[in-house]
Amino acid sequence: MRLVLQLVARLLVIVALCLGAATVWATIDAYRSVDRATAASAERVSQALEALYWRELLLRSNRMREQLLPAPEWRTIETMGLIAPGICVQFEPAGAFEKPLCGQSKGIGNAPPRWFAAGVQMVLGDHATVDRPISARTATAGTVRATSDPDAATALAWQHILDNIHVALLMALAIALLASLAIAHTLAPAHAIVSALRRMADGEYRTPLPRVRSMDLAMIGRAVGDLGDRLAQAEEERTVLTRRLLEIRNDERRTLARELHDEFGQNLTAILAFANTIEASAGDKYAAGTEIAQDARMISQATRRIMACLRDTLNRLRHPPAEELGLEASLVNLVDSWRSRTATQPLIQLDMQGDLADISGTVAATAYRVAQECLTNALRHSDAREIVLRIERRTGAENALLVRVEDDGGGDAAKVALSAGFGLTGVSERVAALGGSLSIARARRGLSVAATIPLAA
Repeated sequence: MRLVLQLVARLLVIVALCLGAATVWATIDAYRSVDRATAASAERVSQALEALYWRELLLRSNRMREQLLPAPEWRTIETMGLIAPGICVQFEPAGAFEKPLCGQSKGIGNAPPRWFAAGVQMVLGDHATVDRPISARTATAGTVRATSDPDAATALAWQHILDNIHVALLMALAIALLASLAIAHTLAPAHAIVSALRRMADGEYRTPLPRVRSMDLAMIGRAVGDLGDRLAQAEEERTVLTRRLLEIRNDERRTLARELHDEFGQNLTAILAFANTIEASAGDKYAAGTEIAQDARMISQATRRIMACLRDTLNRLRHPPAEELGLEASLVNLVDSWRSRTATQPLIQLDMQGDLADISGTVAATAYRVAQECLTNALRHSDAREIVLRIERRTGAENALLVRVEDDGGGDAAKVALSAGFGLTGVSERVAALGGSLSIARARRGLSVAATIPLAA
């Protein structure tokens, strides 16, 4: 998952938790507000009845301490206005058949769900009853007792939650949206950094990055740029070193070829001459001349086979013919030589596209070695019935030479790539030294080995 999506998802989780906490807090606050309304209603009614008490006391012109306010003199519209919705107030001691005076509870909110009412009742408990004396100086004046209607209180709490949750939900959505946009804008350069790392993985080490305002991302961008420069420098040094190693290897191959030709070639020629001489003169000097002549003939045959192997080895050790004959002619000779050895199968096709006349030097030698090694592997290590050698010169911005060998002999490209021998490893090093690439992939019915060699190398 992308980093922006991860951060937005975490932000949404945090917003949801905050919204849940706000809902719980609003529920508790709304439920406790009923207790505050109960206490306030009791206080207001007690103050009003205290004023009524002293007025009645003065009107009667006496100092009696007995109760002066029998019901229903205090049950007036003015007293109703002092009682909060959902709160019931009763005068104590109550008169006969006297009912509590309740505030208007209709329309204070919709009926809450049963689960809400049960949950609130179970978690927060019942509301407290509030008692307020009418006069602190006269205990016999009576007491105001205020209680809350449980159903009305729960409905009021539910309506309070609905009123607040809408605002909280809109704020949460706005915060989540704005924060997501801010996160996406802040982390937008991360996409460019990831793209640069991918291009670096493909070999484009010096990849410019846009300027970043975020300090942390700017530090990452600078680190990626420094890493790309170091990788590019290391790649250049590796290329130079590989070329130097190839030159040393070529010098050693030429020296080895010269030594083999001078030493083994001359000795084998001498052995062949001695064997021919023995074979020619054996019948005249010895009675068992026929057997000696036969042994000398076998020595001659073995010597010729060794000389043939030596010539093949010398041809591989010396410079490829591409440096002498040109790439096109050397490839034609290579395919013709393999065709002459395998007269029946497989069928070898040569497809050359583009102008190959001016391709020479190291590029031509490398292309020839790639074609030679791939043809050798296809012929020796597969059951191919058809092999196609395709040489294509690509012009324009690419300006490269493509060498591709495809066969229909089956095989697993991944296993071949992992278990590549000295031959493929050597040509891969040659191609890499010129700044190219070698790939092994699955073809339609077999394997495809392709090398891309820059012509500017």
